[in-house]
Amino acid sequence: MRMENTQKIRDRLQKEKDRLLLRTEKIKERGLGQRQSDVIGELSMYDNHPADVGSETFERGKDIGLWDNAQRLLAQVDHALERLEEGFYGTCERCKEEIESARLDVAPWATLCRFCQEQEEIQKHRGTERPLEEEVLAYPFGRTFLDNTDYTGFDGEDAWQAVERYGTAAGPQDVGGVDSYSDTYIDSSEQRGAVEDVEEVVMEDIAEPFGRAKPRPGKKSRRN
Repeated sequence: MRMENTQKIRDRLQKEKDRLLLRTEKIKERGLGQRQSDVIGELSMYDNHPADVGSETFERGKDIGLWDNAQRLLAQVDHALERLEEGFYGTCERCKEEIESARLDVAPWATLCRFCQEQEEIQKHRGTERPLEEEVLAYPFGRTFLDNTDYTGFDGEDAWQAVERYGTAAGPQDVGGVDSYSDTYIDSSEQRGAVEDVEEVVMEDIAEPFGRAKPRPGKKSRRN
């Protein structure tokens, strides 16, 4: 990498770092470092209904989210500056291939190429932060939520639903599309004992409780 390009990238990363530091300082000035009761001027929060301080609680949560995001991005910028000084800037940390220039133009602090970044996000979405030992666990100790497969038997999700029907801390407001506490579990509307809708259609010639078929009009029923 040429010297002028290195200096240009360093200046851009430093500018982004200064912007993030300024943001964190402004968040602190809004009272993030103080107790919420001190910020809103209340001597005690015990006598207040949560709805009375709903706006203040929302703003506090938003500030915490912005603070965490700024800290994570700041750490990435510092790491990119370190790689720039070491001469590894622009090289993917995982596959060691060159990072796309278009990606660096948008996110100069990136240390992974587009493909490796996508793979990392997929792994995080799948919950691979679980212990590696779980990858070799087999039935009945492994993960048995099989909704994404063609398996139609009783799996781990069905076992959880069977227990969840007896009640949880969730209410109708926590599970969308239900209005009864008896249905406050995930997929409460799915069919039981049938896979397709046609399997729940009652047949006209179904057997009577005593094992004898219904006589058709105009025909006599047989008797044993």
